[in-house]
Amino acid sequence: MAKDIRYIPQQDIDTYKWDQCIEKATNGLIYGYSFYLDQMAVHWDALVINDYEAVMPLTWNSRWGIKYLYQPFITAQLGIYGQSVTPALTDDFIKSIPPSFRYIDILLNAGNHPLSTAVSRRSNYILPLNRPYDTIADQYNENLKRNIKKSEQAGLTLKTNIDVELVIRLAAAQMREHGHESADNINRFRNLFTVLQEKNMARTYGIFQGEQLGASAVFFLSHQRLYYILVGNHPSGREMGASHALIDTLIREQAGTGQILDFEGSDIPGLAAYYRAFGAVEEPYPALKINRLPFFLKWLKK
Repeated sequence: MAKDIRYIPQQDIDTYKWDQCIEKATNGLIYGYSFYLDQMAVHWDALVINDYEAVMPLTWNSRWGIKYLYQPFITAQLGIYGQSVTPALTDDFIKSIPPSFRYIDILLNAGNHPLSTAVSRRSNYILPLNRPYDTIADQYNENLKRNIKKSEQAGLTLKTNIDVELVIRLAAAQMREHGHESADNINRFRNLFTVLQEKNMARTYGIFQGEQLGASAVFFLSHQRLYYILVGNHPSGREMGASHALIDTLIREQAGTGQILDFEGSDIPGLAAYYRAFGAVEEPYPALKINRLPFFLKWLKK
């Protein structure tokens, strides 16, 4: 693959060729599609090699007249996508990021392994669903098994295709508790869900006790993956094992299909332990941070 890497502004990107590249990429993920980026990124341009043989979205914004690359909300991994993304090519793409982007703080993907560029390690957890349910469930830890039994005794039931606003409402309340809620981010997600639902790439699930919604989630679908994308849990559901029941029911439904349940993280020890309880395995990916700010601003972004 010749190293003809070009910078292309968003308005000049051939979105058909772009999405075909993401679709066929050996490391393709839903976050790379143009229609995903259109909804979640404030601005995005791109680096493209040859005739869209490999691509790298550049999601950017500006502050005080300074342009920077950032990771959009609900966009776990970006980076370089293609059918043969070697470590050397990953380095070439990173080196091709225009110097006009003075600060870079983005997440690459699990198929990106640069040779010479300094990156930090982040953790994702995935559960292959290529085995029968009983085989997968045998690997659950004992605490998880107790919570699932508790949910069965509580008479919880699963409903699919619930109103996404029910999930958003619970998720937004949790985000506010931790200081991460943003009206703009939620609106972007709402618009994205509409786009993906029309493409049959989004599903909603809810666990109910009677009329009370105890746990809910939005899953996105692409590249043989089910992305555990947005979670909304009610405090009452925690006592009944509602979130455990939701994931267990999804695993029961999808076991043997060859799909991958993508938990989208996490570096938070408690969440990582929760995902490992289902038998999920770590899938590390790199984070890239480069500070090109003027010396009198560098201290702001150490």
